[in-house]
Amino acid sequence: MKKVLVIVGPTASGKSDLAVRLAKKFGGEIISADSRQVYKGLNIGTGKIMKKEMGSVPHHLLDVANPRRQFSVSDYKKLAEKKLAKIDYPIVVGGTGFYIDTLAGKFTLPEVPPNKALRKRLEKLSAEKLFAMLKKKDAKRAETIDRHNKVRLVRALEIVNALGKVPPQATSSKLQAKFVYIGLKPKNLDKRIYQRLLKRIPGILRETKKLSPKRAYELGLEYRFASLYLQKKLSKEEFIEKLYTAIRQYARRQMTWFKRNKSIKWFRSDEFRKVEKYAKVALKGD
Repeated sequence: MKKVLVIVGPTASGKSDLAVRLAKKFGGEIISADSRQVYKGLNIGTGKIMKKEMGSVPHHLLDVANPRRQFSVSDYKKLAEKKLAKIDYPIVVGGTGFYIDTLAGKFTLPEVPPNKALRKRLEKLSAEKLFAMLKKKDAKRAETIDRHNKVRLVRALEIVNALGKVPPQATSSKLQAKFVYIGLKPKNLDKRIYQRLLKRIPGILRETKKLSPKRAYELGLEYRFASLYLQKKLSKEEFIEKLYTAIRQYARRQMTWFKRNKSIKWFRSDEFRKVEKYAKVALKGD
């Protein structure tokens, strides 16, 4: 059974840098697990690692989808499994817990076909109303979903309506995956988020101008608030403040998801030697 090292953590926690260091050390290749970094051209807003930062380490599942179209967890799983089969020492890194858990066999994806009649009714409702409905029907899923993303809310309600519950736990995992979590103290993480956000504002605005307001809203976070600013619905100060708050809330939702996985090994971001030792056991088995 293939061994897979998985590096998780909230946004701005230093996952990508660590993954590159470990990949160089062990001759590994990196598979991204980020639901927005799959899109071509969405680089700054998604916090995508740049070419010069990759250090010649092969990176996969970046820039594989058209940003004007939806890319699902099923799409991700199919592509990622193909890469895993070919890579000797894969390192999965990202903050999209649902992608990671699905890839590791922790969830069985529900075979629920689109319900056009239901979708038509749900799409007329506000994101707030949809979120309230989901929270009532499936509180567990509501804890981790983006409450402003109507596309995901509608799909979640569609699944709950068909199954009456969240996707069931898989009885076995196809992959032997060990989780390495790079965490910062909340105060430090908030500071990193804010500093990184300020540096990215010009790039976020450039990328958002290429998207329709509807698609920017669906993509969420940076693109949603940048679009509102470009439409003059927010002042620049409101744009930055609301976006900063939303990213912090997103980081906390990520933490909520990862804390459920008791097999995650926790490290501070400055404990590379300890992480390296753990990774050696996970990847090399010695």
